[in-house]
Amino acid sequence: MNRISVSPTRMELLRLKKRTALAKRGHKLLKDKQDELVRRLFELLKGVRELREKVEKEIQESVRRFVFARSSMEPEEVEAAFLLPKKKVGLETSHRKLMTISVPVFEEKIEGEMISYGFATTSPELDISLEALDKALKDLIELAEKEKSLELLANEIEKTRRRVNALEYVLIPELEETVKYISMKLQEIERSDITRLMKIKDIVRAH
Repeated sequence: MNRISVSPTRMELLRLKKRTALAKRGHKLLKDKQDELVRRLFELLKGVRELREKVEKEIQESVRRFVFARSSMEPEEVEAAFLLPKKKVGLETSHRKLMTISVPVFEEKIEGEMISYGFATTSPELDISLEALDKALKDLIELAEKEKSLELLANEIEKTRRRVNALEYVLIPELEETVKYISMKLQEIERSDITRLMKIKDIVRAH
């Protein structure tokens, strides 16, 4: 077991005992933080999985409906329907606090409508396809926000885990081993002093 190189004095012993107590309190706080971060991670992960499944279904539905629409329309009609898109999508990013982490908040800025064509020459399936895609777009933005938060949360857990392990398996054992070493050295010095005093007394009595 490694120990810290220090002088075996009572002052050093007192300092190291205080440092050990502080390290143990810090370890407990970090361990509690790690446990709460992990709890939040699994909570967020559940939401991400559910939302991802929802997005996949919405996109599949949009594609399926589009295939039906294209099969009932002339290629020129399909192309003409998308010549003048009116919908513009922007994204504004801000941040919020999740425990000690700054996570992103994505806010969509939408102008116009997804459907910008007349209905005379288009299939109703095309309308349904675009409506499904429009819904998927909103959910995709939310999914991106949650997945980025998940990534940041996982990174914070890993950093906290390394700090917890450094305290638990390196610093605290080294401090405890050093405290033990200094205590033994001080006891040895005390026994040596007592032995020397007794010898002096014996010499004094002999005279």
